[in-house]
Amino acid sequence: MTRNDLTPRAIVERLDQYIIGQQEAKRAVAIALRNRWRRQNVPEEMKDEISPKNIIMIGPTGVGKTEIARRLAKLDNSPFIKVEASKFTEVGYVGRDVESIIRDLVELSIGMVKEEEQEKVLSKASDLAEEHLLDILLPNKPRDTGVVDLLPADGKAGEGEPQPHEIDNTREKLRRLLRDGHLDERVVEIEITEARSGPMIEIFSASGMEDMGMNIKDMLGSIFPPKKKKQRMKIKEALQKLIEEEQQRLVDMEKVTRTAIERVEQSGIVFLDEIDKIVGDDGSHGPDVSREGVQRDLLPIVEGSSVNTRYGIVHTDHILFIAAGAFSASKPSDLIPELQGRFPIRVELDSLGKEEFIRILTEPHNALVKQYVELMATEGVKLVVKEDAIAAIAETAALVNDRTENIGARRLYTIMESLLDKISFEAPEMAGQEVVIDADYVGQQLDEIVEDEDLSRYIL
Repeated sequence: MTRNDLTPRAIVERLDQYIIGQQEAKRAVAIALRNRWRRQNVPEEMKDEISPKNIIMIGPTGVGKTEIARRLAKLDNSPFIKVEASKFTEVGYVGRDVESIIRDLVELSIGMVKEEEQEKVLSKASDLAEEHLLDILLPNKPRDTGVVDLLPADGKAGEGEPQPHEIDNTREKLRRLLRDGHLDERVVEIEITEARSGPMIEIFSASGMEDMGMNIKDMLGSIFPPKKKKQRMKIKEALQKLIEEEQQRLVDMEKVTRTAIERVEQSGIVFLDEIDKIVGDDGSHGPDVSREGVQRDLLPIVEGSSVNTRYGIVHTDHILFIAAGAFSASKPSDLIPELQGRFPIRVELDSLGKEEFIRILTEPHNALVKQYVELMATEGVKLVVKEDAIAAIAETAALVNDRTENIGARRLYTIMESLLDKISFEAPEMAGQEVVIDADYVGQQLDEIVEDEDLSRYIL
């Protein structure tokens, strides 16, 4: 759930670390996230009455719509899924139905919660795995331990049955050797559970039948217990494998399922991209699946309904939906009125120009220039990108976006790859060197491509 310290101002500040500009959109999502915390603290009789205020983001590609939603979910550790609205079909046609969005979100949530629970039991699982491995290395009765070359070359086994105190002393010595890593490269034979395998059947139909293949596999798994197999591996790998198996056994999957479903219902976020692509076109008729039909199928999920999943019923009343689209050939008012009413907040994102590109290249924690500097550092090459080079790159990106298709900040990726193509290729032979990128170098590498508009369409 939303933490008390995540105020709208704090959320915007955290988003500012990764996304340049778009303050109106950041404010809208910050308020939506804070409202979740507020809803959790209102009186019980009012809590269920307060529904999330869904958002439509309007703006061209590459301006930060998806990144805002993804970073928002990370702030709150919320289950988050991004889907493209154009991939879904109206009920009755072959293809994925919109309810699969919620089923996929539940699967993601199950994975998140399971990982958290496994982390909680890691210490206990490590202790159990260690004891299990010591049992294999030093059984109570002498037998083939499966350990290859465990004893030193001149070591001698004692005669007769080992005494209890001798076993205890040897066990503790082995424990110390194991913890200090002295046995890591020795080989041991352990028994592990085989992963269930089999063909995955995906059936496209109504009412959530597409995960029938997984349900069949689960039913067969309950009838036929998992198989065990013996495998020889290094002790270091064997210990990790045993820890993973102990974690699986210690985690209460019923608790994981309950928590995951509750998290989806109370803090799930669905990002519906390309919502403008399912706006109906009254002037065309043909065999295409009705886009307006997809809108009508989305409506009950957005306004709140019960979706049947393999883990149980999931209620969508309080899931936050963030829709996004360029709306270049249509407008939000072209959506069916009922769906419009379920997205009361609409924010328009600004197109990006030279100044924004300069900031994107340098300011965020994951800025593109910083990424390339670190990549080259792995080869021992010190990459220095001067300010005039950054300005030239930003100007080139803005110019190409104006001349060709405007793909926003994604243009910076194509330009940076073209700019550093030679250096990236030769970096392994340039270890220890310093490479300076200035405006002249940018001009040498890119001017010919930029001036030839046809060439820039293919390369940039």
